[in-house]
Amino acid sequence: MGISAIEIEMPLAQSVRITEDTLRVELSDGRAISAPLAWYPRLLHATPAERNGWRLIARGRGIHWESIDEDISVEGLLAGRPSGESQSSFKKWLISRSSRPARSNRVHRKRRA
Repeated sequence: MGISAIEIEMPLAQSVRITEDTLRVELSDGRAISAPLAWYPRLLHATPAERNGWRLIARGRGIHWESIDEDISVEGLLAGRPSGESQSSFKKWLISRSSRPARSNRVHRKRRA
């Protein structure tokens, strides 16, 4: 008697929503998966604009945030794996953010003549 291998097709990410404490990903199979933002310290410390700056990568197998150099895979989310980044790496990243010049949130308007 042989053992047949069952292939499981990994669903793809279709959209992402981030609240103050949760990462929520809508999947191609109709499910939505949520994870605590605390699992991803870079996202937790990101600004709302940075959090919203995501794009799907590898046809939806992962999510990438360019401005904070963060990647999260659908496979990792489904497996319940938090960020694998070391504390020393995260601390270096956090220090590099604090040493950057602050960006102004003001909108520059043209003066009327």
